[in-house]
Amino acid sequence: MAYGFGSMIEKLKKSPKKIVFTEGTDGRILEASSRLLASNYLKPVLVGNVDEIEKAAEEAGFNIRGAEIIDPENWDRFDEMVDLFCELRKSKGVTPEQARKTLKASNYFGTMLVKMGVADALLGGATYSTADTVRPALQLIKTKPGNNIVSSCFILVRPSASGEDEVIAMGDCAINIHPSEDDLVEIAGETAKCARHFGIDPKVAFLSYSTAGSGKGEDVDKVRNATAKAKEKYPDVPMVGEIQFDAAVSPRVAATKHLDTNVAGHCNTFIFPDINAGNVGYKIAQRLGNFDAYGPILLGLNAPINDLSRGCNGLEVYSMSIITAALACDND
Repeated sequence: MAYGFGSMIEKLKKSPKKIVFTEGTDGRILEASSRLLASNYLKPVLVGNVDEIEKAAEEAGFNIRGAEIIDPENWDRFDEMVDLFCELRKSKGVTPEQARKTLKASNYFGTMLVKMGVADALLGGATYSTADTVRPALQLIKTKPGNNIVSSCFILVRPSASGEDEVIAMGDCAINIHPSEDDLVEIAGETAKCARHFGIDPKVAFLSYSTAGSGKGEDVDKVRNATAKAKEKYPDVPMVGEIQFDAAVSPRVAATKHLDTNVAGHCNTFIFPDINAGNVGYKIAQRLGNFDAYGPILLGLNAPINDLSRGCNGLEVYSMSIITAALACDND
């Protein structure tokens, strides 16, 4: 498991959590739940029909004895949930009948379990799209005070022969399609904060096709302005931008471009100018650079809600469960 997971597990041992899985019959969810139940620091809450979940687990050979299974069709607090949902969505004029229909969907039901304090965190997306995980979170959990957007980052880990993993952070690769310069500032702050959970001492690069004015255009201006604003907002976080990737990671290239090599050439936290660059960038690192990618980790919400890739496996679900729940420890 990746660097930083040991400290996360220690956090959870001191403050055990419950995590909701919105796709309770999925084999990968059941595999991860079985592994979690062998520990005592993170309890899975599976959303779905009890008989269907138990049958799926038995057929797949996973022991989920001890897991909490909640069925939206017959939960004894469903009326209470409907009332709260109507209150939260009253500006949209949601009726109890509409609420009941919406809450039969496991992504909304699971998110409300977190809102009601039944669970501490949620992990979905094994079969749902990212939008179907993020939408209920935005509507019901909402962003933290001072945050204007939900963003995301990936943590990428590459084992080395020395035994010390190489760990980097990349944001935003999954949520904001065309972030403004103010969005990039917020993304940088949240990504740096997340990086610290994995033992990264963040050195932030605002990436561009230009380095220190070598290129021109609105996209360059956006990244340059975002860097200036972020340096002012987060004076304790080393940052450089706008900068090309080679100058961000290579001290030699940074020196040839007359940059301060205390930061440039040594960056480990990368802020992309838009989702095109971010999504392509992290997948290149994952597939050609042999990095393991963990994420997308959603940033800026009032409670830990995270999204899975639909191509994930059981081990990745298990790892993301620990990441998601450990973030809940910050709210203790």
